[in-house]
Amino acid sequence: MSTAAVPVRTGQVLADLIPASRVRDVALVVGGAALTGVAAQIAVPVPGSPVPVTGQTFAALLVGTALGAGRGFLSLALYALVGMAGVPWFAEGGSGAAAPSFGYVLGMILASTLVGALARRGADRSVLRTAGAMLLGEAVIYAVGVPYLALATGMGASAAIAAGLTPFLLGDALKAALAMGALPTAWKLAGRR
Repeated sequence: MSTAAVPVRTGQVLADLIPASRVRDVALVVGGAALTGVAAQIAVPVPGSPVPVTGQTFAALLVGTALGAGRGFLSLALYALVGMAGVPWFAEGGSGAAAPSFGYVLGMILASTLVGALARRGADRSVLRTAGAMLLGEAVIYAVGVPYLALATGMGASAAIAAGLTPFLLGDALKAALAMGALPTAWKLAGRR
């Protein structure tokens, strides 16, 4: 087996640096779903909100960015389907589609796909571009999650924003900052930005 480095080409995501095979792709998709499930267990309840602060959104955005749009979509879709089937790996050990926070999971599927597509265009290669991609991904998660929260709980729009968006902005800024450092650094370590 060769230990030569795989050259980095335009249009690649970090996962493409691993030699291509179906086994690789299946392992990456399953691994991305599992990472998201594990990160969802890092949960801190937010007083007055049925939605906790979790590592789930950070994992979902990293999965999409590192794996690309197609594999990122499949990872988060697998995460959602397995959780809907009863595996307790949603936030705080939850499962099923009835939870008020399930809309965020649906938003993560779309966000992972979006940031994966942006990463193919180099959005994960510099701090500023990574920040932009992460902010867009977070916006997609909230664009689906907050209305779902309102519908699932009967909250009005302002109450859903107060319970499902506002308390999370600082934490999301910290998660974006972590990604801004991690992703460009990974490319630098791989030998190309």
